Amino acid sequence: MANGQRQTLCQDTYAVVLAGGRGSRLGPLTDRRAKPAVPFAGKLKIIDFALSNCVNSGVRRIAVLTQYKAQSLIRHVERGWGFLAGSLGEYVDVVPAQQQTGAAWYCGTADAVWQNRELIAEADPRHVLVLGGDHVYKMNYAAMLAEHMTRKATVSVACIEVPLHEASSYGVVRVDAEDRIVGFDEKPAQPPPLPGRPGRALASMGIYLFDAGVLHDALARDAADPASTHDFGHDLIPALIGRQRLHAHRFERSCVNLVGDRPYWRDVGTVDAYWAANMDLTQVQPELNLYDDDWPILSLQRQLPPAKFVFDDERRRGVALQSLVAGGCIVSGATVRRSILFAKVRVEAGSLVEDSLVLPNVLAGPGVTLRRTIVDKHCRLPEGFHAGIDPAADRARGFFLSPGGITLVTADMLGQRSRIG
Repeated sequence: MANGQRQTLCQDTYAVVLAGGRGSRLGPLTDRRAKPAVPFAGKLKIIDFALSNCVNSGVRRIAVLTQYKAQSLIRHVERGWGFLAGSLGEYVDVVPAQQQTGAAWYCGTADAVWQNRELIAEADPRHVLVLGGDHVYKMNYAAMLAEHMTRKATVSVACIEVPLHEASSYGVVRVDAEDRIVGFDEKPAQPPPLPGRPGRALASMGIYLFDAGVLHDALARDAADPASTHDFGHDLIPALIGRQRLHAHRFERSCVNLVGDRPYWRDVGTVDAYWAANMDLTQVQPELNLYDDDWPILSLQRQLPPAKFVFDDERRRGVALQSLVAGGCIVSGATVRRSILFAKVRVEAGSLVEDSLVLPNVLAGPGVTLRRTIVDKHCRLPEGFHAGIDPAADRARGFFLSPGGITLVTADMLGQRSRIG
């Protein structure tokens, strides 16, 4: 398909980003914010990946549906994504849950879209792209749109191969030889393997592309079904099999970030997965390429001074090794190794930060030691504070310990004043 045709398809597509989920597996990181608003990679939020993929693909009519503790997410999208050209019909609308169809809040992903059907009708698109706002990946949705048209599909589901032993955590797709979807099982206890590949399964990425009329009719049927849980993966997609032409779009055909022959996609839904995905960025050649000028991950860019490293004495030297250090940070006679310092972090003399994530606006006083630790926003770590060294001691102090041994510290745990987001 020619580039001009792809551009037209994208212009006639409306994206709905589902960003209302709590993300409870992230533990205290989502006590005061929705999962899509969790900071990532030093200067981003998780939702920036879905929004950047839309904008870079040419899909520039977007609705972000929020619900759970949405204030910091709303603030981020409104302040960071207002650069689209409204005069050209480009926009990102933040849509809080408003009980549009009754007294209930959103009670499922399909219900969230159904309650906002008038927004879609107002946009009058040819296609509707339904996305989650809580995954880390780089994808050209224009390629998915082009394949959708070429295969004469009415519904396309983006899919990725996963190890069979992990597949029960996903919606598992069964396809024929032409990638037509013939079965869809949401989180099956015994996932079916891919034909000829007994150790692999085809998993849904939670990215759905619909012909607009097909989506409306499917949502109406689902809303009228009292037995439905009103979820795309559990109810709506399986109900369409045999009724519509469903196609499995293989992510490797649209992925912008291949690692060898593997497409990069991460569900950072647990503390361990979140820590590991961030830590990968400190490698010499990280799997996620954030330095790609052709597919930038856009975000709210705060006006901050450059990072600063001060003192160069034998006993007091400010250094950061194999680390990411965001703007506004000051490393004052301290050592940072294999870590990420988010915006406006200050680490004072004699401190050691290793294999850790220090989220924005944290002050680490003199002599602080952090190892395999995540420090949430706005924490004030007193002189001599340590975490990630003795798990039993961390647990006794009320810190969160992940199954993988990562210590998480928040302002609430320290008895300090917390802030939104």
